[in-house]
Amino acid sequence: MADHVDTVLAQWARQRPDLDVSPMAVIGRLKRVALLLEPEMRRTFAAHGLDAASFDVLATLRRNGPDNPLTPAQLMRSAMVTSGAITQRLDRLQANGLVTRSPSPTDGRVVLVALTEEGLALVERALPDHLATEERLLGGLSAAERDGLATVLRTLLETLEEPDR
Repeated sequence: MADHVDTVLAQWARQRPDLDVSPMAVIGRLKRVALLLEPEMRRTFAAHGLDAASFDVLATLRRNGPDNPLTPAQLMRSAMVTSGAITQRLDRLQANGLVTRSPSPTDGRVVLVALTEEGLALVERALPDHLATEERLLGGLSAAERDGLATVLRTLLETLEEPDR
């Protein structure tokens, strides 16, 4: 069964038969999948008054446990964003009463970010809905296909995230 990317590849093959356009088969599909996933994820987060960036911070804090607050730098690395972006996220989350920022007891120069009770309750409500959305989005794949796709994507990410690149 042909998809849009197959059409694009065929067009390029006719117009530029001298070029190997096979990378587009993967990259084009990854981009299209991302474009299709985003609105679904946004809808789920919006139902909880969140956006993807806010959920990312709350979920990162939640999975690290209540006794393990994180620094903004640790959150920044987890979210792969700039320090300015994480500061804006934390400002918004703190203003909404979802996180606290306090000085580290061992180093006053370090700020620790933790979930408030309200933040914890919100991420606890949103997480099952988020997982249900992901389950629905992957519903067309068998368990073996999901595992295979996850393995291939992990390998791709490992090659792209090499520290010396």
